[in-house]
Amino acid sequence: MTIKKKKTVCSFRKMKQDGKKIVTVTAYDAPTAKLANEAGVDFLLIGDSMAMTTLGYENTLPLTMDESLHHCKAARRGAPDAFIVGDMPFMRYQISCSESLYNAARYSKEAN
Repeated sequence: MTIKKKKTVCSFRKMKQDGKKIVTVTAYDAPTAKLANEAGVDFLLIGDSMAMTTLGYENTLPLTMDESLHHCKAARRGAPDAFIVGDMPFMRYQISCSESLYNAARYSKEAN
């Protein structure tokens, strides 16, 4: 069994420079994140599309930070070593730099 090297922003930059494909899968829960990570995807996206695909909203606008973080935490539990990108809900980064930093810190702290 080969040990998979943990991905970083630098490793993605190198992959792009080398012309390598970067594979991502969208996951909103622990089982999907686990399966995707075991399949060898490069990173997991926990996108705001969960508002429609999982939570039944008509569009992405009603999605809250707490809902997004809930799904990011679930994906993290399923794939503890994966590179995960959490997509901030609408108006959680557009207001100001300080608001953006605060919400980004929430993702880092609460969803690791």
